Amino acid sequence: MERTVIIDGVEKRMRASARTPRLYRSFFGRDLVVDMQKLKKSYEKTSEGEQFDALDLTIFENAAWIMLLQGGEKVGKNPDEWLDGIDGVFDIYRIMPTVLELWQDNGATTAVPKKK
Repeated sequence: MERTVIIDGVEKRMRASARTPRLYRSFFGRDLVVDMQKLKKSYEKTSEGEQFDALDLTIFENAAWIMLLQGGEKVGKNPDEWLDGIDGVFDIYRIMPTVLELWQDNGATTAVPKKK
């Protein structure tokens, strides 16, 4: 699955695949499945006026970095280098839906379950 987002006024390609959780675990030592569930719940709560906490922002930054890396973008050796290379700040609310959508679509199955 691939999507294009605009970060710092430039189109960037994000990609998610079966390799995404493995890369995430390798770089950050965390379970992407669990982290994305938390991030999705937190994102849904923002519509009720709640704010993201520091862990939510870290999960987002790490997942976005992995997906940009897989998309072939030049993002540095880690999320800090990527973020440091962005002039100013960017609106995570514009990129968050793409990250969540990529993750959800990547996990969707096209197989039809057999009836027992």
